[in-house]
Amino acid sequence: MALIVQKFGGTSVGSTERIRNVARRVARWHARGHQVVVVPSAMAGETNRLLALAKEMSPSPDPRELDVIASTGEQVTIALLAIALHAEGIQARSFTGPQVGVLTDSTFTKARILKINQDKIRKSLNDGSVVVVAGFQGADEEGNITTLGRGGSDTSAVALAAALKADECQIYTDVDGVYTTDPRVVPEARKLDTITFEEMLEMASLGSKVLQIRSVEFAGKYKVKLRVLSSFEEDFDDDCAGTLITIEDKKRMEQPVISGIAFNRDEAKLTVLGVPDRPGTAFQILGPVADANIDVDMIIQNIGHDGTTDFSFTVNRNDYTKAMKILKEVKERIGARSVAGNPTICKVSAVGVGMRSHPGVASRMFAALGKEGINMAMISTSEIKISVVIDEKSLEHAVRTLHKAFGLEKPQKSKLSLTGRDETDIITPS
Repeated sequence: MALIVQKFGGTSVGSTERIRNVARRVARWHARGHQVVVVPSAMAGETNRLLALAKEMSPSPDPRELDVIASTGEQVTIALLAIALHAEGIQARSFTGPQVGVLTDSTFTKARILKINQDKIRKSLNDGSVVVVAGFQGADEEGNITTLGRGGSDTSAVALAAALKADECQIYTDVDGVYTTDPRVVPEARKLDTITFEEMLEMASLGSKVLQIRSVEFAGKYKVKLRVLSSFEEDFDDDCAGTLITIEDKKRMEQPVISGIAFNRDEAKLTVLGVPDRPGTAFQILGPVADANIDVDMIIQNIGHDGTTDFSFTVNRNDYTKAMKILKEVKERIGARSVAGNPTICKVSAVGVGMRSHPGVASRMFAALGKEGINMAMISTSEIKISVVIDEKSLEHAVRTLHKAFGLEKPQKSKLSLTGRDETDIITPS
């Protein structure tokens, strides 16, 4: 008998019929003798509907009240799922985040989990019940309802799995696993049997939408065995379904160099031209950008010439106009020549732990892009990834080119070993 935490996304519980399908799936796991904790999201579109109602009342609603409103979507889902389980003849109990004891800080709309009280969950599991816990929410020390930010149900599920020391945390979505790249762009993309926490974290941060970044960080920190599956497949196998996200092992290092090609369309590039080449200038440029709560991604500073240099960086496309306005003010203060920008760029990345033991990955990547006439405006590297900024019109061509260049459409030669980044969330089992 295993203790399994299962998370179902909004599309998986998007209607009463889909909730019944989830109940039947959970019932099969329970019938096998497993203890099951289920963490459903709100029904698809419900959170957006609730927040839109708040915006009708005020263009800038109070964050505390937004959390009170947003948290109700999951409350509806857990009750409906518990009722559906009862109809399947399964004993089940639903709990909101505050009821079950998910303690968070007081950062409304993007709270961090501090502690989870296991008592109610353990008692209900020992009584033979399936426990249904609302994802995305908790309460602070004052009893205020808090939410964890968009996609927070993934984090709720992983946190519960960590606190309960679950055998596995299963994330059910509308895809059947993690692919080498988006199959909509590359039909030959292959589903991965396994991927490391590091690789998944990089892919999530670089544009892959399968999992929320915080949930992957959490799983890696607490060594939670994480599996991505489809909630729309009727046939499933406990041992090999979906994609297992797990720790790196030495055998994995000898497997294919690149695990996947990630991409992000929502990038914009800004450049401050003729910047005085003196200490502290980078802070003078990026400090006001950070103060405006704008995340900066890739940064490049050219070699100084005649006492000046050019300073470029990328931001999310939604922040482009705001960042450009800030830079025009900064230009005057630091005596730069001008500010330029391009809101139609994108980022393409090759990710793989095999880079650590295989030289020549960068040259192979650049040669493939160069052969196809795809120009690279910026380059960024880490131990297990190489990212390039290119023009948006070349995105899909670049992804297909790199996917083929690294042989990612080929079947895996062997099945990988399924062995069991720090983040500020802290789990303290009671």
